[in-house]
Amino acid sequence: MSFPVKKRKTMKKPSVNKNKKAPPPPESTPNPSLPDDLLLSCFARASRLYYPTLSLVSKSFASLVSSPELYKTRSSSGRTESCLYVCLSFHPDPIPRWFTLCRKPDRTLTTKKKPSGYALAKLPTPPSRSENWSGLVAVGSDIYNIGGPIDEANEPSSSVSVLDCRSNTWRDGPSMLVERDYPHANVIDGKIYVAGDSNSTSPDWMEVFHPKTQTWELLPSLPAAEMRLLYDSISTSAGIDGKVHVFGSCNGLVYDTREGRWESADMEMSSEWVWFSYCVVENVIYVYNNEEFKWYDSAVRLWKVLKGLKGLPKFPRYTARLADFGGKLAVLWGRGVASSGYVDKIIWCAVIALERRSDQEIWGKVEWKEAVLKVPKSCSIDYALAATV
Repeated sequence: MSFPVKKRKTMKKPSVNKNKKAPPPPESTPNPSLPDDLLLSCFARASRLYYPTLSLVSKSFASLVSSPELYKTRSSSGRTESCLYVCLSFHPDPIPRWFTLCRKPDRTLTTKKKPSGYALAKLPTPPSRSENWSGLVAVGSDIYNIGGPIDEANEPSSSVSVLDCRSNTWRDGPSMLVERDYPHANVIDGKIYVAGDSNSTSPDWMEVFHPKTQTWELLPSLPAAEMRLLYDSISTSAGIDGKVHVFGSCNGLVYDTREGRWESADMEMSSEWVWFSYCVVENVIYVYNNEEFKWYDSAVRLWKVLKGLKGLPKFPRYTARLADFGGKLAVLWGRGVASSGYVDKIIWCAVIALERRSDQEIWGKVEWKEAVLKVPKSCSIDYALAATV
């Protein structure tokens, strides 16, 4: 039995009036701009590592990330953090340039395992003057550039310039009471202790700066006999556990800032100490020497190897710079680029977490290690230090 086949009904298309104009598309309404107080609240919650990128978005963003109101909000909400600053020299230019560690705006893959997320961003403000590495210290959100020489005359100076790391701008600070040539500055209990003079027999050999009152004060004179043993210059110095340790050509002295007196230094401390490649983290001095990281155990007066450290390449000690990065050890070094015939150089940065497992052992763990900046071969890393912002 066959069934009749039903015919499909065809739908008639509606007639179109060709003379009638099509309705215009709906107008796009731009997103209203956020009020500044809301943006400040959002920015305050973000890590400062993102601020260099945010400042590139617009002029208003750049103004907000350097505004005093933003840092008042960060401070009141307990969101201050340690920010790494690096001073680089581009020879033959005598004026160095300052950079800060930040997050990359574009996270590009450098390896198959993980993306590279860090870079050194150049500060938008010009430097104040040439820097003396031994006279650079950080107190809170300010980096102090202390003493001389500051010009071709190569003469001592009492001048002080200050980098405000919130606005990344320089200002003149209160001058020292004494003109000093290559002074050594150290921070203890929030105060800056400056030692050294172009005249090794000067009675005003050390003075202290009080950031809260913005005033300088001369300290008790160094004993004449011990002063002569230091010869004309200081080779190294560090502030540890309330004391300023100073080492000269053949002798070492210690100034106890709490007792206000001088005493003999532990000369074993200076045996591994090298120019540039050292820093103090939580009252412990660390050095990079002979392709090893070491720390000084003041209880037994011995240098000990930082244990458990893996994942770092070997590099010459003269290229390395160490910094206290919020209780961690930041390490920077340079390496030539083979593909460019070593015309260029890559600056690398690593951050090492430190753990004291006993009175006699400190262990280190590399949290990250990345290439952060490509520079000409002639570029050198002068100094690295961290400010709290």
